[in-house]
This record gives sequence, structure tokens and C-alpha cells, in this order.
Amino acid sequence: MSNSAVRVSPLFLGLVGLTVLGGVLATLENNAARVGGVVLIVLGGWATSLCLHEFGHAITAFRGGDWSVRAKGYLTLDPRRYTDPVLSIVLPLIFVALGGIPLPGGAVWINHHALRSRRTESMVSLAGPLMNLVLGLLISTAVAIVPMPTGLAAGLSYLAFLQVIAFVLNILPIPGLDGYGAIEPWLSAPARRFGEKARPWAPLVLFLLLIGVPYVGQAFFGLAYFVFDLVGGDTLHSYLGQGMFRSIFGFL
Repeated sequence: MSNSAVRVSPLFLGLVGLTVLGGVLATLENNAARVGGVVLIVLGGWATSLCLHEFGHAITAFRGGDWSVRAKGYLTLDPRRYTDPVLSIVLPLIFVALGGIPLPGGAVWINHHALRSRRTESMVSLAGPLMNLVLGLLISTAVAIVPMPTGLAAGLSYLAFLQVIAFVLNILPIPGLDGYGAIEPWLSAPARRFGEKARPWAPLVLFLLLIGVPYVGQAFFGLAYFVFDLVGGDTLHSYLGQGMFRSIFGFL
């Protein structure tokens, strides 16, 4: 097997570097530089987390018996490997830029027949959202214990909140989302056939409900803030980070 199948992609390292650059800018006194830094933290950090989310699926599948993920380049963290760059990276980033709910990003194609058990299939589906939850926890912990300038704390806190939103959204047991993928192996054949039919449009219906029905959106964000509190998230800094992030797009 070629080493290129497992080597970390330079594009992924570039996304990490962009996020780090944002962190440096967010510590400056100049307001424009600080706001620009928050934007880079959020956009670069979110793109990085999309890659890590899909890597979580892939590495769990690899350990569970699907060795084809290595040949497909899924273990390189290369954003180009996770389906279409526009649908997987650009559109989710646009939704984040608009201040909305971050869409699920890419997808890795798993050979489920190669996986050792239904439990393994469930773990493969759960690995992506759990990666977001761990990232949210780690970022929130860093903000809580490491003294840092307000701009940096705000940008990181908003990024952490986006990770929690991604976890809560993806863990829902709705066809097309990872939460459904976790329970699908345990469903009856008729239920799985229905899920296959619902998979293309069920997430769209969910997003329309979240955006168009106030009570649904309030319940969703209420749950997200509850989980954010559980991981030690800083709500005030998250609000500040969101405000700084959206201001550069002219929404304030």
C-alpha cells in the first residue's frame, strides 16, 4: 500500500494553519484584525472539523474490517476525498457564514458488508458526531483553563458551539443523518426500506422545520445549549464570537 494512502494531506494542514493564523489575529488590539481572526478561526476550524468528522467514520470502519477506506484516501484527511468539494465543504461553510445551522458536510463510502458486526456499523456512524462532541469539549476546556484575550476566547467558543450543534444535529435518528445510521442495522427489513426511500428528503424536511417552525428551532437550540453547558462551553463568549463573526458579513 502506498504511503500516500495514509499520509496527512497538505490541504488539511493548510486548513489547520489558517485556523492558527486566525487565532493569532484574534489576539491583536486592532478591531479589524481581531474580527478577521475570529472569521478565520470559525471558517478554518469548521472546515478542519468536517475533515475530522469524516476521518472518524473512516478510521472506525478501517478498524472494523473495511480496509478499502485506506485505498480511497479517507485516512489522509484530504477534504477532496470526502465527496464533492462544493457540497461537502463550500455549502456548509456558506451556511456557517450566514449564521445558520451548519449542514452535515461530506460523506465517506463504507463497505458495510466488510464490517464485522452490526455493532461495528453503529459505531462507524456514531464516530463522526462523537468527533464533533470531543472537539467541542476540548475547545471549551481550553477556553476555560487557558488565559487568553477576549477575541480569541470568543472565536474559539463560537467554534466549540458549532461543534456541539453538529453533534446534536447529526445524532438525530433521521434518515440521512448519522443517528439513523447507528440504529439502521438493528431495524427490520421493511423499516430499512422505508429509511432508504426517506434518506434523500428527510434531512431537507428537518432543516425546513428548524428554520420555519419556531418551536422546533427553539427546542433544537435549547438542546444544543444544554449540551454546550455540559461540555463546559462559555455561552457569553460564544454569543460574542457569533456577533463578531457575523458582523463582517454585514448582518449586524
